[in-house]
Amino acid sequence: MAEHVQQGPLPQKACKKIVQKRKASFYLKKYALILLGAIIAAAGLELFLIPNNVIDGGIVGISIMASAITGWKLGVFLVVLNIPFLTLGYKQIGKNFAIATTIAICILSFWSAVFEPIPPVTTDPFLAAIFGGIIDGVGVGLIIRAGGSLDGTEIVAIIMDKKSVFSVGEVVMFINLFILSSAGLLFGWDKAMYSLVAYFVIAKMIDVVIKGLDESYAVMIVTDEHEEITSALNDRLGRGVTMLHGAGGYTGEAKEVLYCVVTRLEVDKVKEIVLEKDESAFVTINAVHDIVGGRFKKKSIH
Repeated sequence: MAEHVQQGPLPQKACKKIVQKRKASFYLKKYALILLGAIIAAAGLELFLIPNNVIDGGIVGISIMASAITGWKLGVFLVVLNIPFLTLGYKQIGKNFAIATTIAICILSFWSAVFEPIPPVTTDPFLAAIFGGIIDGVGVGLIIRAGGSLDGTEIVAIIMDKKSVFSVGEVVMFINLFILSSAGLLFGWDKAMYSLVAYFVIAKMIDVVIKGLDESYAVMIVTDEHEEITSALNDRLGRGVTMLHGAGGYTGEAKEVLYCVVTRLEVDKVKEIVLEKDESAFVTINAVHDIVGGRFKKKSIH
């Protein structure tokens, strides 16, 4: 007797389970990254910056100064001072961002209390600014990459960017210059200058973590020799190419636009291929900060 096999809803259930597993994996990775980033940031603050009266910018910097003045724990100010900004971020940016930021701040507050009794790694303020900035920047970068933040001033900057002529970077820089100037009045101007060094190191490390050491680039090529260029990119670089159908805005003539993503090391090779196949081709190259899906893999040019 043949066994009866049920047909129908099983494939849909299987697809739903796959989607659920992917969501679970996504959120697990997201909050693991936030946990790791907050621990690293706390180590940079408590083992390097704070013992040497070198501060970070934003709410973290204000919290460090408030803790030094009152003697209260850093974590108290990190939580309390960020509450109004978190409320603002929830309303203006979104629930997921507010949740991720709240979790990151709470973890940072907890681990700053854990690291506080440990003696500092160095008492040299310059070394503290450099290495503390590197460590803190890596931690903050991981949190931002996971979709969170540690700094309420960034939320204000994002909102002001939408409602004013100032960019996010300009607003953050203005706020932090005011905070670092306040550090000069509290800790002395030499410590304020060290804090400025730390601030720039932190900003650079955040960029490195978010963008990666080996950046990827999106290349768009407007050409009449699309078949030859596509074949060369496939054969010589092993890169997939997407062909977009376009037309000249002035002539109305049909044009093929090639799109592909390459590594920094492959950019010059792409230029070489395009010039070899079509000297009149128009090429634009833009940095790509993140890639989701597809089969893109970073390779090295030999």
